Amino acid sequence: MGKPLRSDAERTVMTILEAAERVLSRNPAASMEQIAEAAGVARTTVHRRFSSRDALVEAMAAWAARRFAEAVAAANPDGTPPLVALYQVTANVLRVKIDWGFAMSRAQDGDPEVARIHAEVAATCARLLSRAAATGLIRPEVDLEWARRVYYALIHESAAEPGGDPDAMATRLVDTLLRGIGTDRGL
Repeated sequence: MGKPLRSDAERTVMTILEAAERVLSRNPAASMEQIAEAAGVARTTVHRRFSSRDALVEAMAAWAARRFAEAVAAANPDGTPPLVALYQVTANVLRVKIDWGFAMSRAQDGDPEVARIHAEVAATCARLLSRAAATGLIRPEVDLEWARRVYYALIHESAAEPGGDPDAMATRLVDTLLRGIGTDRGL
């Protein structure tokens, strides 16, 4: 990372990142000029902050990955009761994935910072699911790695649902994860 930006420069970068998310979510082929227009800044300002469109997308992905990690940490998943933590992590993550869907979809594990963040979040998720199993929320025979993959898939699918309320979506998602969609009949 380079030296910290002045607060006005930091606001400009944030304005550009937010505008880029809005514009690129609607049109992934949008130009830097279209992004600058949406941000209300000159094209040269965007180019001064980001050397290329790829550099802008990489910055968006890294910024979104940091928000993703903050969303997980804000739920205090290692200290809050597992059921409460699972709901809160889910709602927080859905907010980030909904608000920063384009950037989150472009996160590159080749970026060392993004890879580190995703590894830390995966480890946190594994600990949370282990705590959930230890308290009886998850059946003892359930493969927790499989449960994590299913949980991630449910989050991904929920975030793709347009106009959803993250809290309501989290409730439905956690209910689906913990109870499934079937009955015990026929087993």
